Amino acid sequence: MSEPARPGPELRVVAPRFTPAVRRFIANESGSAAVLLGATLLAVVWVNSGWSHSYEALWATPVHIGVGDRSLDMDLRHVVNDVAMSLFFLVLGVEIARETTSGELRNPGTFLVPALGALGGVLAPILIFLAINAGHPTAHGWGIVMSSDTAFVLGILALFGPRCPDQLRVFLLAAAVVDDVCAITVMALFYTASPDLAALAVSVVLVGAVLAMRWLGVWRVTPYVLVGLALWFAVYRSGVQPTLAGLLVGLLVPVRPARREVLRRIPVYGRAVVENPTAERARLATMAVSAAVPTGERLQRAVHPWSAYVVVPVFGLANAGVRMDADTLRSALHSPLTIGVVVGLVVGNTIGVAGVSWLALRTGAGALPGRVRYSHLLGGAVLAGIGFTIALFVTDLAFSSPALRDQAKIGILAGSVVAAAAGSAVLRLMGERWPLCSPAGEEVPAALPPLPWVQPVAL
Repeated sequence: MSEPARPGPELRVVAPRFTPAVRRFIANESGSAAVLLGATLLAVVWVNSGWSHSYEALWATPVHIGVGDRSLDMDLRHVVNDVAMSLFFLVLGVEIARETTSGELRNPGTFLVPALGALGGVLAPILIFLAINAGHPTAHGWGIVMSSDTAFVLGILALFGPRCPDQLRVFLLAAAVVDDVCAITVMALFYTASPDLAALAVSVVLVGAVLAMRWLGVWRVTPYVLVGLALWFAVYRSGVQPTLAGLLVGLLVPVRPARREVLRRIPVYGRAVVENPTAERARLATMAVSAAVPTGERLQRAVHPWSAYVVVPVFGLANAGVRMDADTLRSALHSPLTIGVVVGLVVGNTIGVAGVSWLALRTGAGALPGRVRYSHLLGGAVLAGIGFTIALFVTDLAFSSPALRDQAKIGILAGSVVAAAAGSAVLRLMGERWPLCSPAGEEVPAALPPLPWVQPVAL
């Protein structure tokens, strides 16, 4: 007897969008947003309280690290900005490498729309900022407005839950990767003083050592960490922003999935342990399992929680403190620097990300499937105006004047608050009203094969 037809509408299966590694990355970044927000508010309240002197006193604390006749002397704020933030850039580098190797960015059709949108979100804010600051010395701060804060953007999207399509998160994550690459390149080229060529030569040799280890198939984390530490010191001595060492290691560490022959060894070592459970066989089995997981993924899994929940919030606490007295706010209201940062972040990202992405979609250059509507795209573009971590980082590099730094920080905080509120309003009020960006990619029909353990029953 033939099997009766399944009642109800035809079954359709939505294709999965996230790999476990991407879900883990987004979860860490989303959770980090709440801690970072708390640290930022604490910094602002602290600086504007009766204990404001203790804020600068704390971060100006001298730190001395020495071995023999070699020493490292900096204050506590620069320990956070130059040493600890290397972990943030390391995680960022691994994520960029993974996305371009086996993630969303490996597919040109999927990658093109967020990449073009990100470039629009870099260029439009810079042009707006330069137009407002033309002829002023504050024009040197044009790099402040060119990068979105991934943690805050993903954290806000997490508040919308299922109402926010997964593919919108992927779009903004991919766009953040591209604009972070642009920001890091700009910091290296335009916000670095005259470098020490001898130290740069040592840095190049150490980068070659990382490439050699990768080519030789070195899978342990320790050698990469040791060479990475040496690279950090060399880059620091060169005068280039030392956090770039973390980015370079993250970009170059192996992230490709293990080859089949490596995976086949795991059951062999496992059976050997079962047959004769000795310490040596257990060690070999553990090594076989570790070698099967890409070095970059193991490194990111160990470092990312520390970066997301400790390093970045402490960075916010150390750098977001800005005095909000009447004189400072009055100066900021009339400052082209503050106005340029606010308008560049909010208006520039909205026009750049949404406008260029819309052009890419309308011309058929790329697609944005997964139930993403033009209203979602607009809301995400407005949220991309939340510039915080790298914006504060560039502020520290661009200006030595405390007054200009305060004006830039006020612009960053004000622009980020406006972008967060406006983007949330767009997503809440217009969420499902506009048409799909790529209607054909909404669902992927799939014929379900019969389950192998279920046999037809004769009636």
